[in-house]
Amino acid sequence: MTGHSFNPLSVHVASSRSAMGARAAADIASEIRALLARQQGVRIMFAAAPSQSEMLQSLTGSPGVEWSRVTAFHMDEYLDLAVDAPQRFGAWLRRTIFDHQPFGAVHLIETDGLPSQIAADYAVKLNAAPIDIVCCGVGVNGHLAFNDPPADFRDPHTVKVVALDERSRQQQVDDKCFASIQNVPTHAVTVTIPTLLAAHTIFCTVPGAQKNCAIRDMLERPVTSLCPATALRLHPRCTLYLDRESANGVAVEDYRQV
Repeated sequence: MTGHSFNPLSVHVASSRSAMGARAAADIASEIRALLARQQGVRIMFAAAPSQSEMLQSLTGSPGVEWSRVTAFHMDEYLDLAVDAPQRFGAWLRRTIFDHQPFGAVHLIETDGLPSQIAADYAVKLNAAPIDIVCCGVGVNGHLAFNDPPADFRDPHTVKVVALDERSRQQQVDDKCFASIQNVPTHAVTVTIPTLLAAHTIFCTVPGAQKNCAIRDMLERPVTSLCPATALRLHPRCTLYLDRESANGVAVEDYRQV
């Protein structure tokens, strides 16, 4: 790594998973309030994963956020999963945050129809106006949304259909979302890396020992499509939130501490 000028990423390491979530939520809420003070509404894209639970729980209870002026999106959704399946990312986000606050609008990825048309329809909604905030995580293989390695950092699409990497599918089992890898869908719809990087501000929350190797690769390897999360080091306004387990032994001192 070459120093702060090449790596604008900011890093916060918390003493616990709950403290990590609370700090990330406080910073996200502060950004929402600041944006709403100078513009009519805020457009936010959320990741759906257990790694986001503590942050979203804290964010839901944040004071002074006018949720009626917030429009929400999410990053990805399984294909070939029953409409009422609890593992659907849209359903998870509803249970975790969307049903707890009066959002102005919530745009879920609906998976009825041709996958290519599903992706095109969601792209229209995303491209209607800039995305202000992305709240994301990082997969065990370094994926962002469902952009598994090798990811296309210059992808011309806003949203696309992807075949899921076996490590991504196994992560869903390890996260106790599915009983076995045979139950995990093989394909999904996902926003692309350029779509994520086009957001004004990114807040990335990554707890847990199982993510330690991915965080090490993300921060210590050259920026590479073989670790999609390294793309976040190209963004001028991205903050990474870790707990002690995910940060263990990682050279976070090479980044701006917040």
